[in-house]
Amino acid sequence: MPRLGNRLRSIFKRHSKEEKRLAASIKMIVGSKPLNLKPYQIAVQHTSVAKSVKQGFKESNERLEYLGDAVLGVVVAEYLFKKFPFKDEGFLTELRSRIVSRDSLNNVARTIGVPQIVRFDKKRKTPNSHKSLYGNALEALVGAIYIDRGFHFASNFIKKKLLQPHFDLEEIINTTKNYKSKLIEWSQKNTKTPSFDHIETIDKGHYKEFIIQVSIDQEPIAKGHGLSKKKAEQDAAREACIILELE
Repeated sequence: MPRLGNRLRSIFKRHSKEEKRLAASIKMIVGSKPLNLKPYQIAVQHTSVAKSVKQGFKESNERLEYLGDAVLGVVVAEYLFKKFPFKDEGFLTELRSRIVSRDSLNNVARTIGVPQIVRFDKKRKTPNSHKSLYGNALEALVGAIYIDRGFHFASNFIKKKLLQPHFDLEEIINTTKNYKSKLIEWSQKNTKTPSFDHIETIDKGHYKEFIIQVSIDQEPIAKGHGLSKKKAEQDAAREACIILELE
């Protein structure tokens, strides 16, 4: 352990003030100092400020977001599987989707301090990118933790720092937000016509997953998934509300 402490001190002596601030922020959020700061630097870097590093490739947090999304999905699925041993896969899938929804992740990201460390171009604003920026960065942070500390550490972070303190599972189960009504109401006020189209059904063996596409004035806006067409419509409407900034 003394050798590890000496190595950490040696590493942090070489860090700039900005890097030290980031490392301190990561320690506050995660619970311990990063062993390798590089993945965290990438995790907080939005594509709007990313620089090309090779053949036009930008080193933004999007790849880490992809990785973190996968790790988060596995850990949440396992957590719910053990938490509700007598619930079927439909219930578990529905609950997991609500926990890892962009809206939920955005709220948690704000609560734990992600907005203070994310770097992005505040002058460039699109309807969706900044709305989901913090939730995306949180997923990227999970990806960075996985690379830096491994799956076990990342799993503990998700359970102890995200799930247990910030999600009341009983409240989530008993609360349903009607995004479809919200979208229809917005459409009526703005003289637009929404439509919900069933575009695919995926046979999962013991259950089926429906995919619905929502369009506004025949222009596709978002897709939703669900274990019934009604639930898929709600999911599609939720995504549309996020894109249209109706939250």
